[in-house]
Amino acid sequence: MPFKPSHFKADLFKVLSNPVRIQILDTLRVGERSVNEIAEWLEIEPSSISQQLAVLRSRNLVVSRKQSNFVFYSIRDPAIFKILDAALEVFNNHLVDVRDALEKLE
Repeated sequence: MPFKPSHFKADLFKVLSNPVRIQILDTLRVGERSVNEIAEWLEIEPSSISQQLAVLRSRNLVVSRKQSNFVFYSIRDPAIFKILDAALEVFNNHLVDVRDALEKLE
């Protein structure tokens, strides 16, 4: 069965359907971070962050490197931020539509 872009896209959106994974990706916008740094920033248990990073790593969205007793993660392809930014733009457009509809009700 040939590889289809639509299957890749569907799988990517499944991975992005988890809010914690999106928060992790957004945290990595500023650069490489350890599990503990991400956990502290997001106020989420390191074990939960590690689980979500494993999913992101399995889909090649993040890469890791070990240094001493720490594992550091970074974004594999910064193009992922275009997707996240586009989703935010759609969200903001939706809010404008909702606000306009509410103003018409007043």
